[in-house]
Amino acid sequence: MHLPYKLRLVSSQLVTLTVLLTLLLFIPQIWLNWQAYYNFNSITKNEFKLQRLSDEITYLDEVLTMSARMNAATGNSIWEQRYRKFEPKLDIAIKESIKLAPEAYKNEDAQKIDAANQRLITMEYQSFDLVKKNQKEAAQLLLFSRDYEIQKQIYAEGVMKRKHNISLELQQKVDEYYKSILWAILESIISLAMLVPAWLLVLHLLQQYLKAKKVAQAALEETNSRLEIEVAERTAKLKHKNIQLQQTLQELQHTQVQLIQTEKMSSLGQLVAGVAHEINNPVNFIYGNLTHVREYSQQLLTLINLYQQQYYNCNPEITTLIDEIDLEFIIDDMPKILSSMEVGAERICEIVLTLRNFSRLDEAEMKLVDIHEGINSTLLILQHRLKEKHKQQEIAIIKDYGILPVVECYVGGLNQVFMNILSNAIDALHQREIEYLKGEIEKQLSFIIIHTQVKNEEWIIISIKDNGSGITEEVQTRLFDPFFTTKPVGKGTGLGLSISYQIIVEKHKGKINCISAPGKGTEFVIEIPIKQTR
Repeated sequence: MHLPYKLRLVSSQLVTLTVLLTLLLFIPQIWLNWQAYYNFNSITKNEFKLQRLSDEITYLDEVLTMSARMNAATGNSIWEQRYRKFEPKLDIAIKESIKLAPEAYKNEDAQKIDAANQRLITMEYQSFDLVKKNQKEAAQLLLFSRDYEIQKQIYAEGVMKRKHNISLELQQKVDEYYKSILWAILESIISLAMLVPAWLLVLHLLQQYLKAKKVAQAALEETNSRLEIEVAERTAKLKHKNIQLQQTLQELQHTQVQLIQTEKMSSLGQLVAGVAHEINNPVNFIYGNLTHVREYSQQLLTLINLYQQQYYNCNPEITTLIDEIDLEFIIDDMPKILSSMEVGAERICEIVLTLRNFSRLDEAEMKLVDIHEGINSTLLILQHRLKEKHKQQEIAIIKDYGILPVVECYVGGLNQVFMNILSNAIDALHQREIEYLKGEIEKQLSFIIIHTQVKNEEWIIISIKDNGSGITEEVQTRLFDPFFTTKPVGKGTGLGLSISYQIIVEKHKGKINCISAPGKGTEFVIEIPIKQTR
């Protein structure tokens, strides 16, 4: 059925007029939408770039700190070269951040951050000079000093605050973007109010055309229905593929994290093994010759005693010299000194043996091991962090060991778990010390209790408990998630407990739980089978 020519002509003219009016009304709206899109796109690009630069600055800062400390610890100039290699990269990253957010680098906080950073750089360069002068211990004391840690904390907190301020500025820009959107919506409403009557008239005139096309429309709807079914099927397939890709990506990220952590612990084990080997030879030489020195000294003292009996009054010079050097005291004290030296040499031998036990971090095979030996080795490695220094009090270690059988396990992985949990406990106790110095809490003794026991014929229990500030229930639910950390920027990666969970649960088919509450300390309870099922 065809409409009359006059109706078609009027309809065509009305449609043309309505289209022109639509274009005239929506040109400003299109302009506003394009401007809003441009602003939002700019905000997004700057945000991503600032986030990347912030992460890069944090990473490079930690690289510089680690390089300086490793240089002080080893005396190897390679670490100083590495420091000087990454320092220009940090300067470039900071300059790019200043270009993107200049206002965030002009306030008083920025000056404090720069001052702290300059102080840190000065102390690190001083450590390099001390190492060059063969004063490694002085360099280590400098880089682990209270002043250095405070400057490090000021710098980390400043960076976090700066990042927060940049986020606030971004929020303001987003709010402006929302205002632009609201104006565009208002204009759209006004335009629709003007265009709806015109388009209703157009639709009324076009109804007869629609009636004439019912058959074609039905066919078109059928075709659309088939297309929708096909699109839905393909969409479902794409979603399934996306889920698979996400799972694969998560597995790859998890594997990467494992490789990085394993490499770090393996390097630590190699370093410890090398130190133990180098110490062992001279200690064995000293310890082996102490017996001969004791025998020779006793023979010399016997000879001197015989001389005294035979020729004591024959030579006044000898008598005078005997009085000056207090020979009786020397005869009495020399065996004591040799005994002390023997005890010290035995202690060094024990330390070397413990270091060798800890250096088995990279062993990948199941072995029957003494759990207490692994705990003691880890405590020895962390001994420098447990001692009293500056304003931090000594952390007491309370060993409540039960009688355990040898356990079949991956000794390197288990030592890694002990290292992560004990390091976190020490960090928590040091943080409580900082809170005490700020006057936020009362002072109390710091301690870590290590308890072991046999649960039954198949399982043992290892408990590590500190009396730190504790953990909230909300944090406990995410404690073993990868990359989750409550530590300040640059203090933690959020990988230690995640890897510990995998080592205990997946590799050893065991259990690991956290028992904590704010102000009540934190306890990690590990349960592992005595023998692994194949």
